[in-house]
Amino acid sequence: MQAVIQSGGKQYRVKPGDALRVESLSAEIGASVSFDQVLLVGDGDDARIGAPFVSGARVNATVLAHGRGDKVTIFKMRRRKHYQKSQGHRQAYTEVRIDDVVGG
Repeated sequence: MQAVIQSGGKQYRVKPGDALRVESLSAEIGASVSFDQVLLVGDGDDARIGAPFVSGARVNATVLAHGRGDKVTIFKMRRRKHYQKSQGHRQAYTEVRIDDVVGG
């Protein structure tokens, strides 16, 4: 069974056994988390689409790790104005493993 969940303003298509990186969650490593914002659940013709969420559906997952992504370099420059600004950013993430999809 597959599902489309929303977490951190992004949408992910998941199925049991998948490991994915979502926006940083405040949960300990090894803890169980549940995603209640399920947009679609099911397979093929028997898929249920929410408006906006499927009532009673949820996706259970286990936190595997926390980390920070690769550095993104931001460089701003105005030519002939003697202005340069350099900045970097590393986005925090939480890696989770999808345990099961509950259809509701």
